[in-house]
Amino acid sequence: MIAKLHAPASFIATRRLSRARLGRARFVQKQERAMKRWLECAVPQVPAFTDKPHRLADLPVMNKAKLMASFERYNTAGLTAEEVRSALKNGDRIGRLTVGASTGTSGNQGLFVISDAERFRWLGSILAKTMADLLLRQQRVAILLPRGTGLYDSANQIQRLQLKFFDVTQGLADLRPGLEAFDPTVIVAPPKILRAISESAFSLQPKRVFSAAETLDPMDRPIIEAGIGVSLGQIYMATEGLLGVTCRHGRLHLAEDSVHFEFEPVGDGLVTPLISSFRRDTQILARYRMNDLLRLDPNPCPCGTPLQSVSEIVGRMDDCFQLRSSRGVQMLTPDVLRNAVVMADHRITDFRLIQTGPNVITLSLPETLAQEAKEAARLRLEALFKQRHLEVKIAIKPTTLRLDVSRKLRRVEYSVPAEVCP
Repeated sequence: MIAKLHAPASFIATRRLSRARLGRARFVQKQERAMKRWLECAVPQVPAFTDKPHRLADLPVMNKAKLMASFERYNTAGLTAEEVRSALKNGDRIGRLTVGASTGTSGNQGLFVISDAERFRWLGSILAKTMADLLLRQQRVAILLPRGTGLYDSANQIQRLQLKFFDVTQGLADLRPGLEAFDPTVIVAPPKILRAISESAFSLQPKRVFSAAETLDPMDRPIIEAGIGVSLGQIYMATEGLLGVTCRHGRLHLAEDSVHFEFEPVGDGLVTPLISSFRRDTQILARYRMNDLLRLDPNPCPCGTPLQSVSEIVGRMDDCFQLRSSRGVQMLTPDVLRNAVVMADHRITDFRLIQTGPNVITLSLPETLAQEAKEAARLRLEALFKQRHLEVKIAIKPTTLRLDVSRKLRRVEYSVPAEVCP
């Protein structure tokens, strides 16, 4: 019962921040105090960080591979990765703790461990950021994902909130009757699912829709918004926690009220984040390197929040193309490659671009697409590579681009075997 009180407390604190208009400088001071308490009290409680750090910079950078190799060293219960996987076969609880996993559809499954207090704290925060103005009336929230977690179960313990999980691996045709009967007022789903719902003209009238769990490509937004009839929000969330939410002005803000971000520049104005989750004390993530590519927005938002804005989540660092030239290996980020394809012809609304070998790429386009549009895409890519002094073999593959719910949609993908990497 006491754990549930963390939900309203977190909700109120999050709403207060959005209304306080603290200013960035005052917010950073407040965050630094919270970080100091976390570093002194929570971080040393796990074996990986028994030496109490005086500053965040004193800690080494960690990543998913390091976490999964010694999972038990980063949580206070000493749970191993194998114990978590075993528990997930029969539920999502180990004693008083909730455990969960990512979908693993990107090929590298992540695991998490949280307490009930942290679970309700997360719930209060995400409700405040996504639908605080809707909670005066009963709301029905549909979560469409390949895997559910115990995080969502806590939502059904909140008055005026009914949450239902829909397993997209069953196929949208099978889900459709139940989803339409549920008549959700809020929908959360990957952009490929939202696009399929839009193009299939599901009978739905939600008040709010959020893209989650995958990169939202700019080409999908207008199709989704036109098909469903509401503005599309975005939830930036991973196994590592809630990382950002779109405000009512349509700007994505990082969840800096619970996560400290450091940014490593990677070129072309993009950064990758190192996150430290200072509101979590069961599983410690400190200076954890994410695989995401972000483009930060330096401009203040009309909503008045002091939280950092992100203009775009470009994609994954490991989907950058690595191409050889006389000047050495060049990295091309997913947004540059995506823009080259979609800007070639307005009729291109879907594609797959995969690097399969050193300076070898395959561009898959719908077989129904006009030949001149396919040729325009090839010429646009050739121009991009020529501008960068690259010689690249481009194969155009007409095909049927089907909805694949078994893996995350990655329109730009680096798939070169490790033994032949540049």
